[in-house]
Amino acid sequence: MSQLPNQVLLDAASRFGTPLYCYDAKQISEQYEKLKTAFAGCDVRFFYAAKALTNQRILKHILSLGCSVDCSSINELKLSQLAGFRAGQTLYTSNSVDFSEIEEAVSLGAFVNVDSLSALEKFGKKYGNTYPLGLRLRPNIMAGGNLKISTGHADSKFGIPVEQLERIHELVQRYDIRIHTLHIHTGSEIKEANIFIQGVHFLLSLAPSFSHLKVIDLGGGFKIPYHPAEKGTDLLAISKSLRDIIASHAEQTGQLLQVWFEPGKYLVCESGYLLTTVNVIKKNGPYSFAGVDTGLNHLIRPMLYDAYHEIENCSNPTGPLKKYQVVGNICETDTLGADRDLPEVREGDILVIKNAGAYGFEMASQYNARFRPAEVLYKEGQLQLIRRRETIEDLIRTQENY
Repeated sequence: MSQLPNQVLLDAASRFGTPLYCYDAKQISEQYEKLKTAFAGCDVRFFYAAKALTNQRILKHILSLGCSVDCSSINELKLSQLAGFRAGQTLYTSNSVDFSEIEEAVSLGAFVNVDSLSALEKFGKKYGNTYPLGLRLRPNIMAGGNLKISTGHADSKFGIPVEQLERIHELVQRYDIRIHTLHIHTGSEIKEANIFIQGVHFLLSLAPSFSHLKVIDLGGGFKIPYHPAEKGTDLLAISKSLRDIIASHAEQTGQLLQVWFEPGKYLVCESGYLLTTVNVIKKNGPYSFAGVDTGLNHLIRPMLYDAYHEIENCSNPTGPLKKYQVVGNICETDTLGADRDLPEVREGDILVIKNAGAYGFEMASQYNARFRPAEVLYKEGQLQLIRRRETIEDLIRTQENY
């Protein structure tokens, strides 16, 4: 992966202050090119999972690459359309929503997936065969980096359980529903290529019973290496197997199906940097606490998922290595990096938390009444402010009668 030069990060912190999210447009473009190259020769289509990062400038950049967009809420769909995505470029897959949200997604022309028998029946009653529909199924496949990000196992809330397939067919036949897509999403940070192939076989085993089927959607989940010792998903292995399996299925059944993927983290994770200033150094036996001006309110992944994010000292990259606990300024235990060997950290130094492009700002909050950070985009050699830092007025903007 390409990496922003240290001086660019320091310039960003100097110009816009910290904490600050900085994104590298070139890295996003490179990731999309990797996807296209890996799956060359396969009939595939990519839908960026907008939930990873919805800033308008990021969405517009991804649109400019030729990518479509996957939305997990009606507001993500509206934000995507504001960025320029059109009806045929948008996919809506949500869960546990009121049917009115599905109706709105239909009115906006999105490809729609439903994930409950209740929603399927309501859809059939209202639309019959007039609007193509996708089904999100639960395949009972355990996958993902940990249980919190595993979404296809037998106890998951996501998808219609495959055990209810007979009931699905009853509703499809009763209301003459045109099933366009069969969809699964088994989890995030999936290392093993065979998990995706297992998903392909699962969907293709069901495909012949849906006569109008055009697409199988494998969701997202491509692994990004957060730790230097980790490896990502072998996309070429998936591509090679996928090409052969789809061709064999077409020969045996006459069904020529397109395959969709929904990469979110894969596209934007490595592009993102969270810059933070060291407020205080506190000695504690063999190590020191490096207390910074950000915390779980800006990057919740380390505390929510026990996620590892590499941390570097931009201000003193060649200093002697010492051991630190990098901790936030929130009134909780918010450890951003435990037992890290870093070049000597001093008060006022700028630290960078890497691989922060996905589910960083998007999951940020105003906890402890602290402002959400600004966001900047580094594109064509220029730093561009794409979201200002919040102010005290933003904390009370929606309050009334005070």
